[in-house]
Amino acid sequence: MTVKPLDDRVLVEVTEETEKTSSGIIIPDTAKEKPRMGTVIAVGTDEDLQEKIKEGDKILFAKYGGEDITVDGNEYKIVQRGDILAILS
Repeated sequence: MTVKPLDDRVLVEVTEETEKTSSGIIIPDTAKEKPRMGTVIAVGTDEDLQEKIKEGDKILFAKYGGEDITVDGNEYKIVQRGDILAILS
């Protein structure tokens, strides 16, 4: 199945980051209060957005932004332009 976001939305594959304390305790994502990172899989139909964000870009987006979806067993988020905080390079 192919997913093509509409308007000012972006399909993102979320990159999970695990953090460890100095004593080796792993801090789960639910305990973190920072934005999440992901890789852009598809960009919506908004022409202005297509000029700024390309497939393969790494982005930071708001922790509670976007909608979770599952396609062919893979987990993704559909994130609106307003929830995208930065493009990483």
